[in-house]
Amino acid sequence: MTTGKQDAVRGRIEDELRDPLKELGLDVEAVEITPAGKRRVLRVAVDKDGGVTLDDVAEATREVDRVLEASDVMGEQPYTLEVTSRGVDRPLTLPRHWRRNADRLVKVTTTDGQTLTGRVTASDDDGVTLDVTGRARRVAYTEVAKALVQVEFNRKADPDEGPDEAEGLEEEES
Repeated sequence: MTTGKQDAVRGRIEDELRDPLKELGLDVEAVEITPAGKRRVLRVAVDKDGGVTLDDVAEATREVDRVLEASDVMGEQPYTLEVTSRGVDRPLTLPRHWRRNADRLVKVTTTDGQTLTGRVTASDDDGVTLDVTGRARRVAYTEVAKALVQVEFNRKADPDEGPDEAEGLEEEES
């Protein structure tokens, strides 16, 4: 499949899934189609405020399968469906990504080439405030070239947090 045609198919799939998954409280974060021999693998990444549970992924998988079976968007070629959480390896590109990663450590490369690593302390529709070595730093989204959540395995617990909230284990893709 050519890239232009593949982009069009991905766009159609995302359009077909957006509303049904929104009914489940989920956002479509990514749609990827990759060849796998005579089949294709369709990966749909979903997310929501508070994070995605295994039950959410199972429910989303059933809904995606139902929607795709009722549509001709995937054509006749067989495919394998994988529904997953957004994962920490995907860049932060939308205000909701920043909101959902409050208190997480992120590495930001700005449009002028500067690199910052800081904890998300606040975000809104226009930008994010990071705690960079104890100093608040406001960054407009228009200034962000790339931003990724950093995995922390040994983060010390905040006295105000419960024991499960700061163990340093990060979400993994399901």
